Amino acid sequence: MTERVLIKDLAARVDGPVRVSGWVEKVRDQRYVQFVVLRDESGAVQLVNGGVLREPDPENPRSDILVPRTATISELTHGTFVTVEGELQHNERVKLGGVEIQIETIEVVTKALPDNPVADDSNIDVRLDWRFLDLRRPEQNLVFRVQTTFLHALRNVWVERGFIEIQTPKLMASASESRAELFEVEYFEGKAFLAQSPQFFKQMAQAAGFGGIFEVGPAFRADHSFTSRHATEFTSIDTELSWIDSHEDVMEIHEELIVAGLTAVKEKHGEEIQKLFNVDLQVPARPFPRIPLAEAKEIVKARGYEIPRADADMDPEGERQIAAHVKEAFGSDFVFVTDYDVSIRPFYHMRNEENPELTKSYDLIYRGTEISTGAQREHRIEVLEAQARDKGMDPAELGFYLDFFRYGMPSHGGFGMGLNRVLMLMLEQPSIRETTYLFRGPNRLLP
Repeated sequence: MTERVLIKDLAARVDGPVRVSGWVEKVRDQRYVQFVVLRDESGAVQLVNGGVLREPDPENPRSDILVPRTATISELTHGTFVTVEGELQHNERVKLGGVEIQIETIEVVTKALPDNPVADDSNIDVRLDWRFLDLRRPEQNLVFRVQTTFLHALRNVWVERGFIEIQTPKLMASASESRAELFEVEYFEGKAFLAQSPQFFKQMAQAAGFGGIFEVGPAFRADHSFTSRHATEFTSIDTELSWIDSHEDVMEIHEELIVAGLTAVKEKHGEEIQKLFNVDLQVPARPFPRIPLAEAKEIVKARGYEIPRADADMDPEGERQIAAHVKEAFGSDFVFVTDYDVSIRPFYHMRNEENPELTKSYDLIYRGTEISTGAQREHRIEVLEAQARDKGMDPAELGFYLDFFRYGMPSHGGFGMGLNRVLMLMLEQPSIRETTYLFRGPNRLLP
């Protein structure tokens, strides 16, 4: 049997016998010739049946082959999976890749129902209901190839730096950061919680002497939000490293990872991203701009926007405004907003020695949306306990976490970053629903 060839590899082959497999995207059934557009995971190609014969012809010795083949092609429905053997021919007049295949045999592997529930103009909810069909679109295929390339580039940086990959548990006996936005699940005779982040276990790896670590895994937030950037389950990119002097060290590795990821994506997929998404992907220059939160608020105010929040944090419109300023002033799609107020940061963020009201932390904003939070962590047990009390927490309830710090802990810090948000912003998509393989939100648990 001829070996199957991916469609993307056809252009580099010489004319001759070839075998391809995929699903039917389009059929043009004309009187004397039939055309089929076949798509696989790598691209699309035109198939041609020039030997159309619709009725048996006693004078044609191939009648018993041509009539069934013609009938089979006439009955093909959109989405039917087939295997085709034929003659590859290069033809510059063919718009679809400059090649076509003259069909010799066609085998229907599985036939699709004739009424496809997903149309070109279907809304996002319909497309998510039939996600496996929606994912056949070239744009969606590209999203996840971009994701693969991006994560591979990040892993290369981590591995070259000697970082260790870990997989932390997603079932926890207590909250990982706070008791807000927690999913509670039955666990034998007791209860457990789905992890909001691997934060505590990342820090445990520092106490274990692992040094730099990373994880790419699921995280869960019981956030009853329907915005374009929120999900109840998402993929979190996390890293933590030892022996840092400040959160500046964390920002430097964060920059390195982002630049490596975007460089790899642009090199491998840049032309296709331009074609399918009309996005000219830009790789940012280092260092990214850094703006303290207090200064960022003043800049936003000067642009005519007053942040309406009662707390000290930035709101989404404020993030968009500071991003617009940075784009105008520095030409960058990225900005680190630093030095967040103690009141809006977790108890384990280290405080600034010169101004204890501020933390050594940051948010990374990409094209107007926050994609990551990072910080230097507090590693001194007595300070950590005091900061927990300041937040109204009982250190006794943090027993297993605080134990990490009782037997020695290096200075350390790290960040967590939402993969689906990064992809959404990179490809300028309207929602993370488009860049999540199977989206989970307050009203979606299927498919």
